[in-house]
Amino acid sequence: MRILFVEDDAMNRRVVRDMLSVAGLDLAEAPEAESGLRMIESNDYDLILMDLRMPGMDGLTAIRAIRARDDAKAKLPIVVVTADMASDIRHQCLTAGADDVMLKPVAMENLFDTIGRAIAARGDQTLI
Repeated sequence: MRILFVEDDAMNRRVVRDMLSVAGLDLAEAPEAESGLRMIESNDYDLILMDLRMPGMDGLTAIRAIRARDDAKAKLPIVVVTADMASDIRHQCLTAGADDVMLKPVAMENLFDTIGRAIAARGDQTLI
């Protein structure tokens, strides 16, 4: 399984990379939304983890851009990973096209459960 993590904080990327490596999952990293969108254009991923608050384009805008594609990549499972505790943040993310929302700090069990749910919801039979 190949996962793209779009996150501006290097420490957050490292923590998630270390968690996913335990299961032998391949993590590609993008430090901002624009580079994440370029990576999606030229690579294949099974799932996208997306931060919301990044310099330049924010995560909600990036999710909308992915969902607006006219190819199969528009249907990639997207899980938002955020520290934003606003009362309506989950609704905003789901409305933008995210499959699920996970709050930071990320716990390993929650990470794997959330990834599994997002993949299953999109109809993929891949097991983590």
